[in-house]
Amino acid sequence: MALCTITGKIKNILPVKREICLLITLVSVLLILSLSLVIVIPQFTQEFQQLIIQLPSSAKALWGIITVAIEKITKIFYGENASLLSSEGLVFKDLAPLPDGVALANGITDSLKRLLDIAGDLGAGIVQTIFVLSIGLMIAVQPDSYKEIIIQLTPSLYRKRARKILAKCGNALSNWMVGVIISSSFVALLAGLSLYLLGIKLVVANALIAGALNIIPNIGPTISTIFPISVALLDAPWKSIAILVSYITIQNLESYLITPSVMHSRVKLLPALTLTAQFIFTVIFGPLGLLLSLPLAVVIQVLIKEIIINDILDKRLKSKPARSY
Repeated sequence: MALCTITGKIKNILPVKREICLLITLVSVLLILSLSLVIVIPQFTQEFQQLIIQLPSSAKALWGIITVAIEKITKIFYGENASLLSSEGLVFKDLAPLPDGVALANGITDSLKRLLDIAGDLGAGIVQTIFVLSIGLMIAVQPDSYKEIIIQLTPSLYRKRARKILAKCGNALSNWMVGVIISSSFVALLAGLSLYLLGIKLVVANALIAGALNIIPNIGPTISTIFPISVALLDAPWKSIAILVSYITIQNLESYLITPSVMHSRVKLLPALTLTAQFIFTVIFGPLGLLLSLPLAVVIQVLIKEIIINDILDKRLKSKPARSY
């Protein structure tokens, strides 16, 4: 859909064939990806590796803060008996006891099995991604042909209406895609600025993660806070609270200021439909379904409005004769 949208915009500007417009689109996308690989990706990869390495230390630091807080709370409520509770194991000072040799051997074996499973899942994910990209490229080359096939499957009396509905679905997807790109870019910039002002390390990686995960509503913004908070816990615990407040503020700005401005007269997804689509498509297709759930939800919302509401329910109400009393 992204390729079709960009190709259509170029075709409206340049009086050339669609194939040439598609070639210009592909070259432009490859050029942008190449520049990203050269300029942004190396720094992002380096910072992301450091971020992953710091996660265990951050978890240990967080556990220490929780332990100290629990001990203070127990002293407030139990006073001198707090030490007895701690000695009996009700308040833990360590994260976990050190495992013995047998436990380590079993853990290594389980880890190897999990690595093999992850490798299999990764291979399947790569195949699925290549399949989706191939189908998308084929449709982008001849979108009208595939559209006509869908229209031919509808009854002859409904084909003119089906053509209009498909056009509305395409416009809705294009508008949603443009709005998401703009809002995610704003989120990445605001997140990077707030992290820079707070003096948090690995700004580029955390900002790009915040922008990328903003595409997935409800779940993405929550996950994006984990990484900068883990970095802040190793530097200064108070910064983790500041990051949480700043990210909540950014999400509110995105939800109530940026998105309404960008999505003005554009498609707006209903929250209940978004959550339902995310759950259903993730269960059916896995992680790839989570990414595809939102564009599919846009199409489903348009189909429900145009077919069920406008063409079925509204026409039945209009055609139903009024009763005379």
